[in-house]
Amino acid sequence: MNRSNSGANLPTLRSHNAALVLDLLRVAGGSGISRLELAERTGLTPQAVSKITARLRAEGLAAEAGHRASTGGKPRTVLRLVPDAGHAVGLHLDRDELTVVLVDLAGAVAESRTAPLDFGAPASEVVAAAADAVAAVRGDGGRPVLGVGAAVPGPLDHRGGVLHRVTGFPQWDGYPLRDALAERTGLPVVIDKDTNAAALGLALQAPDSADFAYLHLGTGLGSGLVLGGALHRGARTGAGEFGHQTLQLDGVLCSCGGRGCIEALCLAAVRRGDVAEAARVLGTGAANLIGLLDIERVVLGGRTVAADPDAYVRGVRAVLDERARRDGADGVPVPVVAAGGGDRPVAEGAAQLVLAPLFGRVGGTEAHRDPVRTEPGRDSRTDPADRAPDPAELG
Repeated sequence: MNRSNSGANLPTLRSHNAALVLDLLRVAGGSGISRLELAERTGLTPQAVSKITARLRAEGLAAEAGHRASTGGKPRTVLRLVPDAGHAVGLHLDRDELTVVLVDLAGAVAESRTAPLDFGAPASEVVAAAADAVAAVRGDGGRPVLGVGAAVPGPLDHRGGVLHRVTGFPQWDGYPLRDALAERTGLPVVIDKDTNAAALGLALQAPDSADFAYLHLGTGLGSGLVLGGALHRGARTGAGEFGHQTLQLDGVLCSCGGRGCIEALCLAAVRRGDVAEAARVLGTGAANLIGLLDIERVVLGGRTVAADPDAYVRGVRAVLDERARRDGADGVPVPVVAAGGGDRPVAEGAAQLVLAPLFGRVGGTEAHRDPVRTEPGRDSRTDPADRAPDPAELG
């Protein structure tokens, strides 16, 4: 493995089949998994699995984890993922605070820092602060770092890494944040909305979970949507602008320029100290979302929710329960839970923007389990049809 400060070059991880194997090693954890089990679960031949695992071991990504008794013949060698063989940095650039984490291949946080941030400062100053935070969690550069995932307020274009007119901060419109951060850090960078990053991280923790909406209430209000098991960004990264639903046509002026937006109403209640009203407004917006998308679960997060999670869960649940009663005898209340962890799930999810594709998981979905069959003479590590996408190719 290349452990240079410019990031790790992992050709093995470009293979689709290797991603399938690596993901199963990750899921197995410290107890490990045998080559025979890997072959059974991927559909690859034992010979193909042996070649892939040999490469993974050579790259330092996999190691032996002991032996397991066999039903016949010699004991099976068990392999495990080496979590510290690679890391990703997750950045959350909020309007007033910067959170940065260093996450290993297993998703464990190795380092974490939080510092004040003025998102309204000149872009060069914000980028410099973010780059300094990345350098701080990397330490002396001894840890291999695959890239940086940066989560920021929307709207934005996650493919191009360009911000649009961030609510309350129009000066960011058109700014190429991804390229600026990559130049300052010397690492590959992926950009996404803060709510999308958090939703991705939550989806990867429980990949078989039902469709859900993550509602983030902090300095602003937004949502991340997981539909059909995948993160739903929309055609222009515009999905999830939950906070700018209009609830009152002639309501209070919102920082987005509209009136009566759920964000403006909710934050006004927060500033008054009326948590019950803030939760009721949040629940009303959640009920609209459920009526539109028929989602199965609501997850609440963000610093404001973390300050009184029980009150927000109760308030939102009360609105959704009332909606279920109106739906009739078959109406089933949608579960409401708190994510916990304040704003850190956003930073941790941002790190997964880099790590998820390496395990064949894109947008929160389970890795596709059909192996790619290679033809004689074809190198599965470089053929475009047989590789997991690079982080910058997330779509």
